[in-house]
Amino acid sequence: MKYLHTMVRVTDLDESLDFYCNKLGLAELRRHESPAGRYTLIFLAAPGDETAQVELTYNWDPEDYTGGRNFGHLAYAVDDIYALCRKLKDNGVTINRPPRDGHMAFIRSPDGISIELLQKGAPLPPAEPWASMPNTGSW
Repeated sequence: MKYLHTMVRVTDLDESLDFYCNKLGLAELRRHESPAGRYTLIFLAAPGDETAQVELTYNWDPEDYTGGRNFGHLAYAVDDIYALCRKLKDNGVTINRPPRDGHMAFIRSPDGISIELLQKGAPLPPAEPWASMPNTGSW
């Protein structure tokens, strides 16, 4: 058995690609459009690691998706959790669970999918503003 990908449904393809690619740093690997099925599939991965993919599914006919938290979360190991959280925050992304411990943070996609960010290797030393920043919303 081999892990292939995780699928998440998205309501706004442009907004989701901006979030996952421009802000989070994933890269588009391939795209499939099905006029007969009225959907678009876009496969993303972290640069250099195409084995763990996220499939964005965009249904052309509007649907209301709820319960993003019921999905659980996606998780990514990052080189510098503080730098990425700063970049995300500077780009308007809410840091729901700040990396107070230098190890773990949580954010949400535009469709409410919870995303866990984990520091590669040992946790970084606690640093402000993260060390004293409270949680925001649910994660």
